[in-house]
Amino acid sequence: MLASILIISFSLVLFVYWFRYCCALLLRSSEEQLVSTPVPADTRFGVAGVMERLRTEEELDRIHQTLNRDYRVFTYLVQHAAGLELSSIEDRLLLLDYRLMQLWYRITLTAAPRQAREALSQMASILNVLVRKMGQQAGLNAEV
Repeated sequence: MLASILIISFSLVLFVYWFRYCCALLLRSSEEQLVSTPVPADTRFGVAGVMERLRTEEELDRIHQTLNRDYRVFTYLVQHAAGLELSSIEDRLLLLDYRLMQLWYRITLTAAPRQAREALSQMASILNVLVRKMGQQAGLNAEV
């Protein structure tokens, strides 16, 4: 019985590690692709401002609210706009990672503010990549 619990626990830890590593690799490669094909930042989303505010602002709840608003707008657009979809497994993994980072933010907000800030940073990076992919997919150029 103890061996089974240890095996399941160890497998779960390895799965979480694999998932986070895959998401980090996806973000890194997506950001590199987006840098190599310059697309202006979409000013309708507050992700760029959030990334800057994370460096300077102490109040994390307002940053989190901005990210939540952008996430809701993004998911609404993906669900309702013709031709926009998240069909790749990579995009779905990033969305799942966003939700997990949101949970991690809520857990660590009071106990470990530094970890909560890192979770917000990860959420902003994910949303930035997905929004820019959506813009490329739609063939839109944002007004700067």
